[in-house]
Amino acid sequence: MPNTSQCRVCGGTVHEFFDFGRQPLSDAFLAPGSDLGQEFFFRLATGLCEACTMVQLMEEVPRDRMFHEEYPYYSSGSAYMRDHFEGLAKRLLTTELTGEDPFIVEVGCNDGVMLRALAEAGVRHLGVEPSGGVADLAAEKGIRVRKSFFEESTAKEILAAEGHADVIYAANTLCHIPYIGSVLSGVAALLAPTGVFVFEDPYLSDIVERTSFDQIYDEHFFFFTVRSVGAMAAAHGLELVDVERLPVHGGEVRYTLAPAGSRQPSAAVAELLAEEDARGLGEMATLRRFGENVLKIREDLTSLLRRLRDEGRSVVGYGATAKSATVTNLCGIGPDLVSFVCDSTPTKQGRLTPGTHIPVRTPADFSRPYPDYALLFAWNHAEEIMAKEQEFRDAGGKWILYVPDVRIV
Repeated sequence: MPNTSQCRVCGGTVHEFFDFGRQPLSDAFLAPGSDLGQEFFFRLATGLCEACTMVQLMEEVPRDRMFHEEYPYYSSGSAYMRDHFEGLAKRLLTTELTGEDPFIVEVGCNDGVMLRALAEAGVRHLGVEPSGGVADLAAEKGIRVRKSFFEESTAKEILAAEGHADVIYAANTLCHIPYIGSVLSGVAALLAPTGVFVFEDPYLSDIVERTSFDQIYDEHFFFFTVRSVGAMAAAHGLELVDVERLPVHGGEVRYTLAPAGSRQPSAAVAELLAEEDARGLGEMATLRRFGENVLKIREDLTSLLRRLRDEGRSVVGYGATAKSATVTNLCGIGPDLVSFVCDSTPTKQGRLTPGTHIPVRTPADFSRPYPDYALLFAWNHAEEIMAKEQEFRDAGGKWILYVPDVRIV
């Protein structure tokens, strides 16, 4: 696979700072009877560009291997995330989508949870989604969807058919796209002169501070900061004009870009940039310390699980998330340590986790009977999950967490 020792944003040199080793596709859950010898693996390693400070993967996985008809993630699967996207839709209706016949394009619209609220308000919209299964779900909700990857050629076709977009939006999508130069060229072409490109993705500062290393997997190619996003925007005639910290998915930032010179950047941009510089976020020493913390969590987690196994305690996983693939494969966690993982996604149930081949079962199996311990892979939804599973706690069950450190609660 292509090595990315040359920065995909600015062409600078990328220096590797941590290697997670041999990893599978994070969402490639295996059907029973699959030929395990045909499973796809790649080297998951991260590097820092010495020029623009963009953190990125050292190897690129072909996009059609990750985003396809059977892609199993649904944005509307969490009530918390539904509220998050609906809240943003309401905000856009009172800020950016107030003119005559406003038009919004969402890059990676998934099952349409955000656009649905705007469609119901009568806003002209278009979702661009390459994963056919979730795109079909969006269409069933009345969302206009184009089944394709978003790139410069796509944007120009949309411009010819629909005109300029007042808002282009992407959630947990832009960081997935190695060919980001084509995407930003497309954004610059499609965006109205007074429009904005709003996107939200995991924030490198939160990943480093919390050692939430499982945010790093095949689908997440870039890990953004204010400094790296500012450099990326400037290379395409855009300017970073606002930032907003978000609590979702373990810590994200919502970035707002606009055509250069069209808006005055908010004070929040300079403030967050100063915080990043104070933390040394663009320095190799900081990122290497992060790697040392990852290794400490690996040692603590595997030691705990082995001890519980040797004591005859039962442990199951909760949430067959994409990011759990990084944890299980880095730590060597298989069915001998975690008997199964329960998950509410029908397309994952009855399958095996990527690489480590732990069975995935339905949420009903969680209580048949309750295990002694549950390893919470979906830790970013801990509050919502723990409230829903109060009976597990009442039955004496305990949760195992590993971000920002390994602990039992």
